[in-house]
Amino acid sequence: MGNRREELASGTVVLLGGRSEVGLETVTRIAAGRVVVLAARRSDDLIGEITRVRAAGASEVHAVEFDADDTAAHRSVLEGIAADHGTVGVVVVAFGVLGDQARAEEDPAQALAVVQTDYVAQVGVLTIVANLLRAQASGQIVVFSSIAGVRVRRANYVYGSAKAGLDGFACGLADALHGSGVHLLLVRPGFVVGRMTAGMTAVPLLSSTPDQVGAAVSDGLATRAHLVWVPGRLRPVAAVMRLVPRGLWRRMPR
Repeated sequence: MGNRREELASGTVVLLGGRSEVGLETVTRIAAGRVVVLAARRSDDLIGEITRVRAAGASEVHAVEFDADDTAAHRSVLEGIAADHGTVGVVVVAFGVLGDQARAEEDPAQALAVVQTDYVAQVGVLTIVANLLRAQASGQIVVFSSIAGVRVRRANYVYGSAKAGLDGFACGLADALHGSGVHLLLVRPGFVVGRMTAGMTAVPLLSSTPDQVGAAVSDGLATRAHLVWVPGRLRPVAAVMRLVPRGLWRRMPR
């Protein structure tokens, strides 16, 4: 990745997943002087998030009702944002669930719920966002993959498989957007210490905080990077992961 920095795409900043810790850390770094839309369920209960983004210098902050799993409503939500707030500059897609692996192995409904949110809903919303920005001939998209999708582990294969699918889709979408004026940044974090992973044990040197992820994402947007690992040392680790014998790999912890 080069060091040349550019201005972010002009226009409204949209966070799909308005309560996401990594999403908010990203948005607060690029909000100054911009209109920001926080889209989430129970959008009337985003007072703390709105206050935080305003404190980061946003010119306006709006809350919009958005249910990631209601894929039929995605188009109207996004088109409504564009109609109300003009050109869309940056879309951060930051919704997702870890799910309950043990339950998902017994209950297909739980397995499908994880895949619905972490893959199916993301494919739908990214397709709509890509077409919206392609029509503008400008804009930037942030997609959060995971180290869990690089090589799926037995210990969290439902979540990992959804992330693997999303990672592949995002890579293909980025290639499809080449030359359109739209930039897609794929982010592959490791274990992120936060609400979603509360009670789980972090791996020393390979984990990060939402603040560190947000900083890496904002830097990746400014340098027009196509892929960011957080922390950066995960890149060589991922290369080694692919070489581990399957018999040993299936005993790897979450």
